[in-house]
Parts: sequence; structure tokens; C-alpha cells
Amino acid sequence: MLFQRAAIGCLLPSCKGQGKRGFGRWVTLLCAHARCEPVTPGDKAADMADVEETLKRIQGQKGVQGIIIVNAEGIPIKSTMDNATTAQYAGLMHHLVTKARCSLRDIDPQNDLTFLRLRSKKNEIMIAPDKDYMLVVIQQPSE
Repeated sequence: MLFQRAAIGCLLPSCKGQGKRGFGRWVTLLCAHARCEPVTPGDKAADMADVEETLKRIQGQKGVQGIIIVNAEGIPIKSTMDNATTAQYAGLMHHLVTKARCSLRDIDPQNDLTFLRLRSKKNEIMIAPDKDYMLVVIQQPSE
């Protein structure tokens, strides 16, 4: 199951492993790698290679059907799925995360959404929202 395997923390080779570990941290690691170590202007090409390598590792996990990275406006910026499916998931998951976050804040204004996991008969959708990006992983549910 991807969530349990992903909880080992950052898998980027250049990461110093600072701070909290967990799946939700991958959103920032994949998109900016800012929480692990400072990014200097010359490191962007190397960071993109790290992002690609990490996406391949996630995609290589048993049962993973697709990965989508969505920006704060709900626009997909990276995906391993076809365009129509990507657009559908990005829009709907962005809306769902916004509603879930608002609901949590209505209950407790100091609380925030860190991870959302949906499980259906056909698949499992794991969403790790962050300030600027959201990571969506779709996989087959494990038995």
C-alpha cells in the first residue's frame, strides 16, 4: 500500500531529511524541495531530475494508477495520466480539498487539512494538500 511505504519520508537523493517525515511532505518536496534544503538558482535542473525520479518511484509502487500535481488554483501542472482524466481529477479533488479544509476550520479554526484519503470499490485516492500545491495519487485498493 502506497501510504504505508511513503511514510518513510523524503526519497530525494539530495535531501538532508530535515523536519517532519510523511507522505504529505512530498507535495513541497516534489514541487519546490524547499523544506529540506535551500534551493539556489543553479539547482533547478537537478531538482527537476529529483522530482522526475521521485515520481517514477511513486508510480512504480504496486497498484499505482496515476499521479497528479495540482497548483493552488486547481490547475494540473504535472501528471502521469491522460489529459481528460487529469483535468477531471484535478478539478474535482481541488474542490473536495477546499470543502474539507473549510469544514475542518468551521469545527476548529486552528486546525488544517494535512491528508485526505478516499477509498472506493474501484480505487483509492490519496491527496496531500499543501500551501501552493496538492499531490494526488490514484491507486488500486489493497486487499
